[in-house]
Amino acid sequence: MTEGTKPEDMGRGVLYPELMATKIRLDRHEPSAAVARFVEYYWVVAWDLRGKSSHESKTLSHPNVHLVFEEPHPSVYGIVRGPFVRRISGRGHVLGARFRPGAFRALLDRPVADLVDRVVPATGLFDGGVLDTQRAVLSTDDDAEMVAAAEDFLLARLPEPDPVADTVADMVARITAEPSLVRVDEVADLLGVPVRRLQRLFAEYVGASPKWVLRRARLHEAAERAKQGTRIDWAALALDLGYSDQSHLTRDFTAAVGEPPAAYAKS
Repeated sequence: MTEGTKPEDMGRGVLYPELMATKIRLDRHEPSAAVARFVEYYWVVAWDLRGKSSHESKTLSHPNVHLVFEEPHPSVYGIVRGPFVRRISGRGHVLGARFRPGAFRALLDRPVADLVDRVVPATGLFDGGVLDTQRAVLSTDDDAEMVAAAEDFLLARLPEPDPVADTVADMVARITAEPSLVRVDEVADLLGVPVRRLQRLFAEYVGASPKWVLRRARLHEAAERAKQGTRIDWAALALDLGYSDQSHLTRDFTAAVGEPPAAYAKS
């Protein structure tokens, strides 16, 4: 088990990536074709902090549900609207399956909004096989073996794909690719869907409102720009991202991250 993922490979949403890269190894693995309509990718986080201080990681989450095999038990993580904070210590690893936006609806069999800001034991949603998979994942340091165990578990339990979930995933992809979008009515016009229908679809399938998804995409972009290592014109960036002015961006960023964007860029 090794450390040393490059900061630029940490991915959008991981805060303080330079520091994180010294604490953990993060790798992503593609799902098989049979699982890909449900799972975007598998991720493995491994660390060895024996003899060192514990570390608190912070992430601005995406509009995805995760199934995570970890100690003390496997869990399902709904969308976290604030920053996701996790403290690690000692030596360990976890494997997660990041579901496509909307795809977990078929497994949950109720609105995904019920999972917002919640972590629920996977044993309450899946049969006993989830514990067998947990043991298989945590008993090996080999990523391929971890992913194979998760794949076998999911392949035996995935329902028929839901075309509506596919449509919703495409909607999320389109609006997160355009962080300058500001208003829900703009999104509705872009997608050709009435505002009320869009809001219902997101509550049912995504778990977060279109407004939240828009706001989070802007914050992800601001955090990415802040870590590029170049001098930033914050007023211009605020306008690029659809904020009314620099102070609006600063308030939004500070509320989510815990410090203003200029201070974050220097950290």
